[in-house]
Amino acid sequence: MKKFILLGAFALVAASMAGQSPVPDENPQVQALMKQVHAQQIQLADNQAKIDEKLATLAETIRLARIYASRGGR
Repeated sequence: MKKFILLGAFALVAASMAGQSPVPDENPQVQALMKQVHAQQIQLADNQAKIDEKLATLAETIRLARIYASRGGR
């Protein structure tokens, strides 16, 4: 019974959200700012990918250094 009530509530919320349409922004300044934010988000994602790649390379270098150090007998 609780599942049906929860399902009904979810359907009601989904229907109310689907009925609302986003209002297009007529303001060119807002659109320009949104484009800038989007470009910055793309740049941040690219930078994060580069950071992750460099961290992976560094982790591999450290792993190899530990292997070589352990073989050195010190």
